[in-house]
Amino acid sequence: MDGRYAAYQGGALIHRRKVWIPDLFIAPEDLDEIPDEEDLGVDASGVQAVFEVVSPGREAQSRDRERKRRAYARAGIPLYVLIDDFDGDGTVVILTAPDPGKAVYADEHRVPYGTDAVIPDGPAKGFVIGDAIVRQ
Repeated sequence: MDGRYAAYQGGALIHRRKVWIPDLFIAPEDLDEIPDEEDLGVDASGVQAVFEVVSPGREAQSRDRERKRRAYARAGIPLYVLIDDFDGDGTVVILTAPDPGKAVYADEHRVPYGTDAVIPDGPAKGFVIGDAIVRQ
């Protein structure tokens, strides 16, 4: 990751008065660059990437796979990565090219566990999500 960005856990991403708390996100090293208007978290539109580990349970899976996916695309976050133990034998889903108007990601790359998933662009470009990460 280049020195302008850092990884964060447990922070609130805010877009259009909605709050989402991802497992990990990449944003400017100085979060004061992207405050939300009410100073409750960070403006999601300034976030470069979000990583989610899909949680167990139907409601949690729906939230991570569907609702957060739409919310992050709507906010224009360039990269959304899902690490999903509950999709077959496990899948890493790399979503890029958000279309905020349609709340979708135009590009989806699915990689089964056992095959390295490589982040294609942005500050985490080249980061590999392989067995050492997904089999923990």
